[in-house]
Amino acid sequence: MSLLNTTGVTAFYGDFQALYGIDLRVEEGETVAIIGSNGAGKSSFLRTLTGLQKAAADSIVFAGQAIGGMAAHRIVGMGLALVPEGRRLFPSLTVEENLLVGSYSRRPGPWNLERLYALFPILAERRHTPGTALSGGQQQMVAIGRALMSNPRLLLCDEISLGLAPVVIKDIYAALPGIKATGTSLLIVEQDVGQAMKVADRVYCFQEGRVSLTGGSADLTREQISYAYFGI
Repeated sequence: MSLLNTTGVTAFYGDFQALYGIDLRVEEGETVAIIGSNGAGKSSFLRTLTGLQKAAADSIVFAGQAIGGMAAHRIVGMGLALVPEGRRLFPSLTVEENLLVGSYSRRPGPWNLERLYALFPILAERRHTPGTALSGGQQQMVAIGRALMSNPRLLLCDEISLGLAPVVIKDIYAALPGIKATGTSLLIVEQDVGQAMKVADRVYCFQEGRVSLTGGSADLTREQISYAYFGI
């Protein structure tokens, strides 16, 4: 059984339909990337997985349990955590306090402050600094760390490279193998196709709320991806 399996997932914002029947799976220990242009439905899909958008109960199955429409805090407690686009740190909290927020579910697992500070040493140095006083890259590390503190089986990363310098993106993506080594599977939303193809075992391309292409990252050609991404 797949760790995550979605069947016919839809999403609406009022009368506007953002997703049209998304079928997707993530296997245990796998890294899967979702690529696509702005407005393709990538973030809406992650929001639906995490209970922030309504979904039919049996349209999303995680670790063998139907979770569609389940409350977001219950989904986190089951082991599915989101690193949101834009980081969304609490400005009134320090780095360490932002990280500790992620552990409220008390889910057992390998991640704690000590392990996070080993993964991102700069956060240990700045743990008493307000989270929003950090650079963009450091804030992204906090956002990733906060999600890891819930000890997820599946980590969802929404545009973690957005707005960051290439050298910072390289450092953040260099941390992903260490995360995966703990047994955490990864589902990454990324506009940078090259970056996504480097880290993913399999890729899904979204176009206008639908899956336009899927396959192994080593098997897809540039022409296939270009057509699926842009529709031209």
